[in-house]
Amino acid sequence: MRGPKPPSVELTPEERQGLEGLVRRHTTPQQIALRARIILSAAAGFNNSQIARQLDVEVDTARLWRNRWLGLAAASLDDLSIQERLTDAPRPGAPGRITPEQRCQIVSLACQAPSQSERPISQWTGREIADEIMNRGIVDQISPRHASRLLKKETSSHTWYATG
Repeated sequence: MRGPKPPSVELTPEERQGLEGLVRRHTTPQQIALRARIILSAAAGFNNSQIARQLDVEVDTARLWRNRWLGLAAASLDDLSIQERLTDAPRPGAPGRITPEQRCQIVSLACQAPSQSERPISQWTGREIADEIMNRGIVDQISPRHASRLLKKETSSHTWYATG
């Protein structure tokens, strides 16, 4: 049984060129490239089921990005770039309480040897680093687990070396 025909996607030459550029560029995150392929396929006249089969995604994913693209079509490319149109929507929840400056201070602290903070340990533990973060007044309160997670998140994209 056939469902309703999805709304058609009409692309301007600039939009098509931008989407194709994102797909071809080696530095484009794969998530963004996939979303660009979904929009290009929708503009080529494929329905959501065909796009899902062609790109090996869920039908709901094809439908979501088709509808999101159509919903943002009124915004000019000057106001909202093609890549910005294909990024995730802001997620609900409370904003983070630790500023980027505080994160830098925490990472800097973690890069120092504990002995520089007069700690009688050879390596930082979650509890020790959380105590030192609060002692230095970087943040008022932080749990050992949260301090460890922050450092793990920060160090996953960088290489940090502890001095000793």
